[in-house]
Amino acid sequence: MKVIFAGTPEFAAVALEALHQAGFAIPLVLTQPDRPAGRGLQLHASAVKQYALAHGIEVLQPLSLRTDSKDPERAAQAQAAHARLLATDYDVMVVAAYGLLLPRSTLAIKPCINIHGSLLPRWRGAAPIHRAIEAGDLETGVTIMEMEEGLDTGPMLLAERVAIGARDTTATLHDRLARLGAAMIVQALTLRAEGKLAAAPQPEAGVSYAAKISKDEAALDFTRPAPELGRKIRAFNPFPGAHAEVNGVVIKIWGADVIDAGSDALAGQVLAADAQHGIVVACKGGTLRLTELQKPGGKRLPAAEFLKGFPLAGLSFD
Repeated sequence: MKVIFAGTPEFAAVALEALHQAGFAIPLVLTQPDRPAGRGLQLHASAVKQYALAHGIEVLQPLSLRTDSKDPERAAQAQAAHARLLATDYDVMVVAAYGLLLPRSTLAIKPCINIHGSLLPRWRGAAPIHRAIEAGDLETGVTIMEMEEGLDTGPMLLAERVAIGARDTTATLHDRLARLGAAMIVQALTLRAEGKLAAAPQPEAGVSYAAKISKDEAALDFTRPAPELGRKIRAFNPFPGAHAEVNGVVIKIWGADVIDAGSDALAGQVLAADAQHGIVVACKGGTLRLTELQKPGGKRLPAAEFLKGFPLAGLSFD
C-alpha cells in the first residue's frame, strides 16, 4: 500500500515513523511551511519534515491546498500541490495534525484517513488534548476516521480509550496519544489492505468543539475555583503556559496541586511561601499549592528553588 502522509508537529511525526518502519511505501509527505521559532526567529522545519528528509522522502510544503484561494500565491501553490497529488501513485492519504484544511478537490482524489486525538464526536477541532484536560474529562482517546468536508465529522474506523490521570498535562497525554495513534494507523491500514476495515457513523449526541488555543486564555484568574485553575495549568503545559502577574512581573506556572481547604483571604494572596509549606495561593473555594514556576528569562524551577531567587511572602498575584 502506498501512502501519502500529511502532518506537521511531533504528534504526526510519531505516526509517520510508525508507518515507515512498518514497511508502507511513502512517496510523498505534505507538511506546513517552515516557521520562525526561538529567540532568533530562525526558520525551523516541522518534526514531520525533519523525519521525511532524514529518510529520503519527498516533502511538499504548500501554503494552502485551496485552489480557489483569493491570494494568488496561495492559489498557485495549491494548484501545484494538486497537480503533484494527481501525478503521484498512491492508495490513501493519512492526515495527522496537518494544520491545513483539505478541500473537496483533495478529498476526491483518493481516500483520506485522519488520526484524531479524542473520542469523537467529543472534541472535534484543533485542540482536543488541551480541551479534554481543561474540561476535567476522565478519559479521552484516539479515533481513526475517514475524512470528509465537515470538521472531524467523518465515519469512524477505529477508536481506543485512554484514562486521563489527575496529574496528566497536555505534554504527558500528548505523548501517550501520539504513540497510540501511531499504532492504530498501522493497524487500520493493515486491516484495510485485508478488506477488514469497517466504517461507522459518529453518534449524533455528545458533539463538542475544541477551539484553537489562544495565549490570552492562559492568564490565571484567582477569583475562579481552585480545581478549574488546576486543570487550566495542566491543560496549558507546555503551550502556551499558564501565567499570572505579581508585582508587575509575569510568572509562568507549570504545576500546581489543588488544596480543598478554603480561605478568607483575598483571591491571589500568597498564604505561604517557604520550604515547609511551599507556595500556597488563595482562590475561590480553595487554594492552590504552586509546585513549578518560571520567571521571565529564567528556567522552570521547583517551588523551593524558585523562592530562592524570587521571594513571594506577603505578595499577591493579580
